[in-house]
Amino acid sequence: VKMANIYHMDGIVIFVLLIICTCAYMKRVTRLKDFFLSEKKGFFGALHKASVIGTRLHFFVALTAAATGVYLLFFK
Repeated sequence: VKMANIYHMDGIVIFVLLIICTCAYMKRVTRLKDFFLSEKKGFFGALHKASVIGTRLHFFVALTAAATGVYLLFFK
């Protein structure tokens, strides 16, 4: 079984989905939100934007995660 790395398209999709899902979770937890997502510029600003994408487009993020899982399990 091959491991998905970040240099292939499926690895990039998995990496971005993990970042979006993690940041959306951090936005729900008050202590993590205050620590990580309070800054709106720089690296932490990118995390804030990922959390906004995860909360506003949660249905499409979940569909993409499920489709990626099916692709990795059955077609790769």
